Amino acid sequence: MYQEKIELLINGRWCQGSEGKGQPLINPATEAILAEVPHASESDLEEALISSAEGFKIWRDTTAIDRQTIMEKAARLMEDRIDEISKTLTMEMGKPLAESKIEMHFVIAVTRWYAEEGKRAYGRLVPSRVPGARQMVMKEPVGPSCAFVAWNFPGTNVIRKVAGALGAGCSMLIKPSEETPGTAVALARCFQDAGLPPGVLNIVFGIPDEVSRHILGSWIPRKMSFTGSVPVGKHLQKLAAETMKRCTMELGGHSPVIVFDDADIERALDITAGFKFRNAGQVCISPTRFFIQDRVYKSFVEGFTERARSLKVGNGLDDGIQMGPLVDARRLPIMQDFVDDACDNGATISTGGERIGNLGYYYAPTVLSDVPDKAKIMIEEPFGPIAPITHFNAFDDVVERANSLPFGLASYVFTSDGDKATKIGQALETGLVGINHAMVATPETPFGGINESGYGSEGGVEGLDAFLRTKFVTEVGV
Repeated sequence: MYQEKIELLINGRWCQGSEGKGQPLINPATEAILAEVPHASESDLEEALISSAEGFKIWRDTTAIDRQTIMEKAARLMEDRIDEISKTLTMEMGKPLAESKIEMHFVIAVTRWYAEEGKRAYGRLVPSRVPGARQMVMKEPVGPSCAFVAWNFPGTNVIRKVAGALGAGCSMLIKPSEETPGTAVALARCFQDAGLPPGVLNIVFGIPDEVSRHILGSWIPRKMSFTGSVPVGKHLQKLAAETMKRCTMELGGHSPVIVFDDADIERALDITAGFKFRNAGQVCISPTRFFIQDRVYKSFVEGFTERARSLKVGNGLDDGIQMGPLVDARRLPIMQDFVDDACDNGATISTGGERIGNLGYYYAPTVLSDVPDKAKIMIEEPFGPIAPITHFNAFDDVVERANSLPFGLASYVFTSDGDKATKIGQALETGLVGINHAMVATPETPFGGINESGYGSEGGVEGLDAFLRTKFVTEVGV
């Protein structure tokens, strides 16, 4: 039973949209309607903006240690409510409950990281060329901030924005995805119950383009952070440019996986197969282009296919489920188009390649072998449970192919040669490189891409700095 009440949060008050508009929230596993998602009217958005400005004044003047105390209390409430929030996440997103709990543990860790790091937003003193002068470089919160996030990680995508802003002393006005609103609402209730002042955190829903145009058209937000697709990111960046908002853009990728013939193949298979089908492949850093060296190509395809076939697919709330549905019905024909196009270009379906059943948005874990570089799936991010595998012979060739796309978020390499690992780690044009493992995202390390995968980082000191601005103060005779 879906228990979260979906509401807007404006100026510390939970409410429905003032015009009574909304949309249904669908469970992707069963296609049942879970709740109604309220839409904010223009007047609601304006109230949220004004509230964000007022909330910033309060939060900016709150000491870092007091901010940390509230954020820590929110983290403890998340721990107390982890089972309930994880169930909400699974019902609206579809991922297995075990994955939802892992995501929630990450959410809690991110909250604590930014709460603590906010106490270390240090400036510095610079020796002066002028006798008797003192030169101070100061870090201060950039101002009221806004964010727009995708649906694939309803907890992670939200908390990276919210906790980063709060840790730096900024207020946050965020629009989570209307497809996965309940997790964001549940997290916000933890912050409210922890004593967060009114207006410091505001949550709105609505027609995405209408909401983003209104918020980004306002001078109140001085910072915008976005997680989502490349086309939408470019659109939002243009809107933000009109008021010179600072931006962090965490956009899509198309992660290459390079497996050399000197690698531990079984380990590479276990890691990449598990990571590929996590969240049904709906992960921006999911491995999506597999380049396997010739000598081990056949055994890798066989091993990957075996692992894909063994996955138990179903409702994420059921015991033993390893992969859930896609988030929406619109994703099913997109998956089929990728598969059909690959086959038309000479690829072979090793397993999967079709929808499962006719209730819920399930697509079979799919392995495609002998996929040519010209196939659509090797050019466009699939964002689904499809693994296209091809082969390579030489180092320089695979680097060139891996770097051939405009994306640059994550990449993965498997080799037992230390010199080769160092060389390819430098050669790959991505913001994140995992060598012999896939753990490229932690609360304390920077997360972000280059080129069309965006710019700026979330996580680590870089994620806090994104919500800070630098001020230089010099004084004489004081």
